[in-house]
Amino acid sequence: MSEKTPRTVVVTGASSGIGAVAAARLAERGDRVAVVGRNPERTRAVAESIGGAAFVADFTRFDEVRELASALSERYEAIDVLLNNAGGLISTRTDTVDGHEATIQSNYLSPYLLTRMLLPRLEESARRGGTARVVSTSSMANRWGRIDLTDLDSTDRPWRGGWRGYGTAKLAVVLFIRELARRTAAREGVPGVDAYSLHPGTIVTNFGSGSPLIRFGTKVTGGRWGTTADVGAAPLVALAADSPVPAVSGVYFDRLRANGAVARAADDVELQHALWAKTAEIVGLPI
Repeated sequence: MSEKTPRTVVVTGASSGIGAVAAARLAERGDRVAVVGRNPERTRAVAESIGGAAFVADFTRFDEVRELASALSERYEAIDVLLNNAGGLISTRTDTVDGHEATIQSNYLSPYLLTRMLLPRLEESARRGGTARVVSTSSMANRWGRIDLTDLDSTDRPWRGGWRGYGTAKLAVVLFIRELARRTAAREGVPGVDAYSLHPGTIVTNFGSGSPLIRFGTKVTGGRWGTTADVGAAPLVALAADSPVPAVSGVYFDRLRANGAVARAADDVELQHALWAKTAEIVGLPI
């Protein structure tokens, strides 16, 4: 019996925290892992430690995301899983070189761009009978997000330590994944690409280290206000693993529980479609 060909799994935000743990766990399962991170030294260190390949990109720059997509497409004929885990909470409002608020760009706009550009490789995985799956890290914070298609950068709203913008970005992820699931569903005998979003849990890592609220919580609890990166990575690994997901494509998971609580707007099919179209316009892709 011939050995099974290793799957190709791309993990973004993999230079530290739950992304690094997920990359290591998937590599232990025999997957060929592309480790994507912003910090060159940490990204290469993680890749070397798990026998993966390092790819460096800053998700606050569309040009680097496009270069990343090109590099991945050139190296891999098929991609079985794209695990979109890059992003985070930015406590001080910052605009990127592309003219967008950094939270919405790093958590949503750039992952959307990367996913769209890698779809041909994911579709090739589907044709070969591979996993063909997109898994995107969202958050329970999606419940306080608010999507205004005329102001995705939240220029007209109070910043409040970045929490509102973070919630909006994570709601955008849920909406995007639901629209992606519909657009890439299997039809007429052609295999599809499945898509899922998830809340990994409340994790004590470097996430939100610039937030006064998180720093205060860490101080008064001795860092015990959340769980570890090992525990937080478990839902990412479960959804990216080479096994069936116990839910239909498009579902949002609260850790390992399907159909977690989402903002009411997440169920708005018209908003899902409109956000997709608006984002395509922003990143310069066809609808």
